[in-house]
Amino acid sequence: MTATIMPDKVLAEFYQEHHSWLLGWLNRRVQCRLQAEDHAHDTFMRVLTAQDMQAIREPRAYLTTIAKGLLINDWRRAAIEQAYWDSVAAYPEPLAPSPEEHAIILATLQEIDALLDELPAKVRSAFLLSQLDGLTYVQIGQRLGVSDRMVKKYMARAMLHCLTATL
Repeated sequence: MTATIMPDKVLAEFYQEHHSWLLGWLNRRVQCRLQAEDHAHDTFMRVLTAQDMQAIREPRAYLTTIAKGLLINDWRRAAIEQAYWDSVAAYPEPLAPSPEEHAIILATLQEIDALLDELPAKVRSAFLLSQLDGLTYVQIGQRLGVSDRMVKKYMARAMLHCLTATL
């Protein structure tokens, strides 16, 4: 599937009709005009490469769906970054990572998050409960309401996914 660029006139009309509304919608959610403008820009950049602009029956619902996805990604990234900074705050200063190491670590954590986000919810949960919380397969099964055999399948799927993504 190749992205197509829509005619300038169609995009200009679409932008003029919906930009102010989208900006207001975003501003109410992020409470920051500059962030709202950034997200509106990113939303319209996604619209720019839409496959069939004429097929959009509900433009504002379409824009809202794109914008919500962008907001969720931004909030997820911020949560990962905050968790990282919280953990780094506990390090004694001589052991604290350099600014370059901070950037590399944050980028890596965001890549891992995106990779895990590709997994179904139960598979991702089983993997995280095992790797981060150290739970046994039986404990994970109890938490997720599945058998430990199913947890083994989830873990195999998650590990295969991680392995193939790194190749």
